[in-house]
Amino acid sequence: MAEELRPDSRGKVRDIYDCGDSLLLVVSDRISAFDYILPDEIPYKGEILTRISEFWFKRFADLMPNHMISTDVADFPERFAPYAGYLTGRSMLVKKASTLPVECIVRGYLTGSGKKTYDIDGTVCGIVLPEGLVEASKIPEPIFTPSTKAELGLHDENISFERMVEIVGPDIGARLRDASLAIYTAAADYARTQGIIIADTKFEFGMIAGELTLIDECLTPDSSRFWPAEGYEPGKIQPSYDKQYLRNWLLANWDMTGEPPHLPAEVIEGTSKRYQEAFQIITGEKFVPKKEL
Repeated sequence: MAEELRPDSRGKVRDIYDCGDSLLLVVSDRISAFDYILPDEIPYKGEILTRISEFWFKRFADLMPNHMISTDVADFPERFAPYAGYLTGRSMLVKKASTLPVECIVRGYLTGSGKKTYDIDGTVCGIVLPEGLVEASKIPEPIFTPSTKAELGLHDENISFERMVEIVGPDIGARLRDASLAIYTAAADYARTQGIIIADTKFEFGMIAGELTLIDECLTPDSSRFWPAEGYEPGKIQPSYDKQYLRNWLLANWDMTGEPPHLPAEVIEGTSKRYQEAFQIITGEKFVPKKEL
C-alpha cells in the first residue's frame, strides 16, 4: 500500500485501516513463528487466510455473529479504490468491536505445549486428562484452554478458566467457553468429512452493540493445526497443512537467539503449498488467486 495509506495499526500479519464505523483488515503474506515475524513472505498466504476465514464466517453465521461486512473491494471506502489490485482477495471490511483481552483456545487432540505439560503431570492447562494418552491422541472431549492476549513482541500466557473469569467476568467467560467449544465442534465435524482433522484452534471475540461477536480470523492454518485424516496415527507427529512444517525447519536450523534466519526456497514453497491444500480441502474449491478469476 502506498505511503499515503499507512495502516493505523499493524500486527504480525495484518495491517489495519480505520474507516470510521468499520475497519479494513489487510492480510499480508508475512508469516510469524515463535512470536517472531520472519524475514520472508509466503506467496498467497494473505489471500488464503482471508478466504478461509470468509468461508467459516459464512458457514457459521447462524451459530455465532461475526464482524465481517464484505470482502468485495467495491464495497470498501473510495480511498482504497486505487489499490484494488493489491487488496483483492486479501482484505476484509469488518465492524468495529471492543476486543476481549483473551484468546480462546480449543484442543481436541493432544500435541504441542499441551503434550509437554501432560507428560509432566497429566494435565493440560490445569485440566486433568485420562492416563495413557500419547502424541496426537484424541482427547475424549474437546477442552477449552484460554490464554492472555499479549502485545506484539510478547508471549501469550496460558491461564485457567477461573483466571479468565476474573478478567472478563463470569457471564462473558461462560459464553466465551461455550461459543468456542460449539464452533470448534461444528468445524471439526465438517472438516472430518473433508478429510481434515482440526487438532486445535484459537478464536478471538469482541463486543459489538452489546453482542458477543467472533472477530479476527477463523479456523485458518495460522490459528489452527490441520492434519490429514488419511494416515492419522496416534503416537507420532502428524503431517500438517499449517505452519508446523515451517516451525519444524526453524527448530532444526535456529537456536532461537537473535533475528530469525531467511527461509530456503523449498520451505517457502512447501509452506505455500500446504496453505493452498488447506484451502482446497476445506472449501472444496481449487485455489486460484482472485486476480486470475
